[in-house]
Amino acid sequence: MLSPFTRSHARTLAARLAEPRRFIQVVAGPRQVGKTTLVRQVLDGARLPVQSASADEPTLRGRDWIAPLWDAARLAARTAGRTGAVLALDEIQKVPNWSETVKRLWDEDTARGVRLKVVLLGSAPLLIQRGLTESLAGRFELLRLSHWSFAEMHAAFRWSLNDYLCFGGYPGAAPLIKDPGRWARYIKDSLIETTISRDVLLLTRVDKPALLRRLFDLACRYSGQILSYQKMLGQLQDAGNTTTLAHYLELLAGAGMVTGLQKFAGSEVRQRGSSPKLQVLNTALMTAQAGKTPSEIRRDPEYYGRLVESAVGAHLANAAAAGECELFYWRERSREVDFIVRTGRTVTAIEVKSGRRRDWFPGLDAFRAAFRPTRQLLVGGEGVALEEFLTKPVTRWVG
Repeated sequence: MLSPFTRSHARTLAARLAEPRRFIQVVAGPRQVGKTTLVRQVLDGARLPVQSASADEPTLRGRDWIAPLWDAARLAARTAGRTGAVLALDEIQKVPNWSETVKRLWDEDTARGVRLKVVLLGSAPLLIQRGLTESLAGRFELLRLSHWSFAEMHAAFRWSLNDYLCFGGYPGAAPLIKDPGRWARYIKDSLIETTISRDVLLLTRVDKPALLRRLFDLACRYSGQILSYQKMLGQLQDAGNTTTLAHYLELLAGAGMVTGLQKFAGSEVRQRGSSPKLQVLNTALMTAQAGKTPSEIRRDPEYYGRLVESAVGAHLANAAAAGECELFYWRERSREVDFIVRTGRTVTAIEVKSGRRRDWFPGLDAFRAAFRPTRQLLVGGEGVALEEFLTKPVTRWVG
């Protein structure tokens, strides 16, 4: 199933493949957001010869895996004549040195006038981006897919706001929500464990995999809270260092799981040196790890408040991951603003109101005095309704 958002991406991809000019088309995003379905549906409607394969195996594919598939697609392209053919490679980041191999083969085809169009898919956006910038500059166009939003889950499954808060934005898990225990096991076994083991540990040097897993658990447990790296080390009871934690948090963010928001400040150095605000990119990760049922969540005002803030943060963080904006938090002594969003010269301060929060927000007053933001936004309470905020794209609020 494609969401309204991925349907627009499908139209974009189809239009690009129909053009006579050639660019490598790269579709990247976290697991289970519809990448493979999108490409399959586009290729089914393209009426072109297609050679496709996936590198999603428990062990890494060697670099020689790409060349025979490419040669078969070249033959199809030559046979097809002016229309050409398409080569689609899924989970491309699993292949060592994939970008160098793709660059060599692509440049050979360009020099010889081979009408082969290439689509690459990957579920580790950080690793995909590294390969593109290191080897394929000027040769590719990127389609970024993110976790499904409330609007998409509502359109596809008629979910209520509470459904979305409790179960997040994984469409593949939607049929399981009537059995919360089964749903949680699916999220943990098929999504969390698969992403960590196949998209992080298998592809990147991680000297302390147990520490990375515990950091992920900690980020889910403390989503919406600012936590220094020193405090994290204390919680994790590990002899690691802050540099290692920052690196592991970057890897988890690159896999589309959790991220650490930096403090908004006038100095870039201060931003990077600040304590991160932990943030899940999909509230399903938070609730599945907690093992709480929807009824238990509703009976726990403190947890529900953190879940609401995390849902707003995930909505913003996914937009930031797609390049639509930059996302920060702000705190000075006891005064804090939940989220600071920057788009160009526009700065928007966002505070989230839930049952656990006060009606007065001194942080907004202090931030306004220090930075003079373009606008301030209250989500919940007397401000913008939470459902309305999550229904509309982030650019509606901060553009």
